[in-house]
Amino acid sequence: MGGPAAAKGQYPLEYAAASTLAAILNYPLWRASALGQSGFRVVASHNLPPSLAPYLYAFSPPYKGLVATVMGMSWARAAIFYGSDRGKEYMESMGFSPISALVFPPLIVSTAVQIVNMPLVRATISLQNPESDILNIRESFRNIYKNHGVEGLWHGTSAGILKTVPKYCTAIFAKDYIEQIMPPIDPENPTRKRDELVQSAIKSSAAGVAGAALTNPLDVIRNEMFKTNLGFLDVCRSLHKELGYRFLIRGMSKNLIAVSLPVASTIFFTDAFIQYTNSSRGMD
Repeated sequence: MGGPAAAKGQYPLEYAAASTLAAILNYPLWRASALGQSGFRVVASHNLPPSLAPYLYAFSPPYKGLVATVMGMSWARAAIFYGSDRGKEYMESMGFSPISALVFPPLIVSTAVQIVNMPLVRATISLQNPESDILNIRESFRNIYKNHGVEGLWHGTSAGILKTVPKYCTAIFAKDYIEQIMPPIDPENPTRKRDELVQSAIKSSAAGVAGAALTNPLDVIRNEMFKTNLGFLDVCRSLHKELGYRFLIRGMSKNLIAVSLPVASTIFFTDAFIQYTNSSRGMD
């Protein structure tokens, strides 16, 4: 993300700051997506169309699980993007093929992150049910543990991995591919910094949309597993019986926004923070 002249390994704090900022700004959109994909029922007021009810609820207090959700998304995206970029550099320096260096780091890092983060993901999503009387993340953990045991905290990991790993692999591939095919920017051009940010916005947007559109069905399956505690195949059969193949696009409009924006903004903010750091150090 930092441009060809800069090694990504020099900027871990920039990745962390970008991921945190993106998580804070996009929390309400994540909440709306969780409501839509989980099938949680939101009662609309008399003057509000039902389609807008989830958005009003998502943007309105109380913001249950806000701190835990932001922390979970922040470290997860920072680890995935930094680990993938740093891993790519390391593998290329060790003589691995470009395709291996592109594919394996996000594959390994995003899988590990998803496994570690799964209890927090389940607890925060379960907490968003408007009909639930659970008030905070601690109670959500206790409720899951009480009803389903320790293994219940990792219920839905299979669907989570199947949706998270392809999402980030696709997003990172799109980001790197567009970065390579874009015309180089003249370092002597007085508008160089602005041009770099414009290119970053383009590749970030493409990466975010590519990752979000690909994995919506698995988001739906994972969230339904959280809600019902059924297994992967049982949830697929239940969703198909209830909705037919329409379950594949349940919550798609919200997901395209809620998933693509955090990914895109994380990439863009990282580039912007790295550019600022380089300017402060007199490196550009």
